[in-house]
Amino acid sequence: MAQAMVKFCVCLLLLLAAAAVVAEGAAKKPKKVKCKDKKYPNCYHKDLYCPTSCLRTCVVNCASCKPVCIPPPPPPPSPPPPPPKRRGSPPPLSAPTHPHPPPPNPRPPPPPSPSTTPLPSPPPPPPPISTTPLPSPPPPASPQSSSTGPKRVMCKNKHYSHCYLMEQYCPIACPDRCEVDCVKCSPVCNCNMPGAVCQDPRFIGGDGITFYFHGEKDRDFCIVSDSNLHINAHFIGKRNQNMKRDFTWVQSLGILFDTHQLFIGAKKTATWDDRLDRLELVFDGEPIFLPNEEGFKWQPEISPRGVSVTMMQNTNSVEIEVEGIFKIKASVVPITEKESRVHNYDITSEDCFAHLDLNFKFYSLSNNVSGVLGQTYGSTYVSRAKLGVPMPILGGEKEFASSHLFATDCAVARFRGRFPSGDDDFSDKFEFANLNCAGRSDGHGVVCKR
Repeated sequence: MAQAMVKFCVCLLLLLAAAAVVAEGAAKKPKKVKCKDKKYPNCYHKDLYCPTSCLRTCVVNCASCKPVCIPPPPPPPSPPPPPPKRRGSPPPLSAPTHPHPPPPNPRPPPPPSPSTTPLPSPPPPPPPISTTPLPSPPPPASPQSSSTGPKRVMCKNKHYSHCYLMEQYCPIACPDRCEVDCVKCSPVCNCNMPGAVCQDPRFIGGDGITFYFHGEKDRDFCIVSDSNLHINAHFIGKRNQNMKRDFTWVQSLGILFDTHQLFIGAKKTATWDDRLDRLELVFDGEPIFLPNEEGFKWQPEISPRGVSVTMMQNTNSVEIEVEGIFKIKASVVPITEKESRVHNYDITSEDCFAHLDLNFKFYSLSNNVSGVLGQTYGSTYVSRAKLGVPMPILGGEKEFASSHLFATDCAVARFRGRFPSGDDDFSDKFEFANLNCAGRSDGHGVVCKR
């Protein structure tokens, strides 16, 4: 009999232990939550689970369709107000006792006095109540701070209904220069997308492969050349005594299309200030002056094509589009002290080497396109850069070198230009093909000589 009881007790303990384990597992299981706002059809009633930081206390942000932890409730501030009320209440008690003695003509004044005492006590509460809303203003400060935070971006392609117009924020690495990849429905830095040319020229080709082309400082190289589009880049840089090459950056672009020329450049700058615009634009020899106003759009008075320049920020960032040919996002950025220290650029206070971070989109390239970047858009192109290494470098300085910023004499040139008249003999019409253009030494303007 004793043995049976022992076995029964052991079984009971095992069952209790198992129940505890199950209960513990259930407690750690993330809570399932759903968006209950029908205004967000892409997220409405979609099953989501609380993050590990708040397994059982989260709600769904229907706009981003993500579970977020519930912020701690703010009831603690409410207790402090009551104490002052009690401290202030004793004086009124003594005060009313004096006014009430006059009406004690009736003998029952003692009872009314306690009854009247509560009456004066209510008035004091209202003032503290009015003071309680005063601490509430601090919360509104949060939205103001968010306005200075990362830029808000959205997917504007209706073909991606799961992501269309869903508000997102730029990553920390590029708080004001990103766009949404509608396929992945996530924000991506402009310098990390195909067609990017940034930093110590780091290219991301049309094939998505990243490579570096260093070229040489103070020289021009053809980065895109097709039948009706030719783009040269002017490289600035600094010699590193411990290396066999220059540190280089793209300072300006010379763009040829149809019968037009477009210059985009970063002005030479000693001390960087985000509030000052250091971008320079010239269209067909005429400088473009833009106000420091985000969203402002400039268009030439006479142009056979839709040419436009739009300010993407108040300073140092524009989007240039030529309808049916290309769209370029260009931003002027400096070499920071941190970058100089990390990469041993040895930048001094005389020049912060302001340069362009660029992102290209092309609408009508042929399979015969060439250039450092352009060739990567060819259907048969195979990357020559050595992949699988930290810095895959593409050579070919001689192959892509141009004699000046608007020259079409690099070894891989394809440019012929197109004309409304349909006349292919453009040697006498393409007057600027033989111009020699370069930025002035003082960083102001561009000088062209025949």
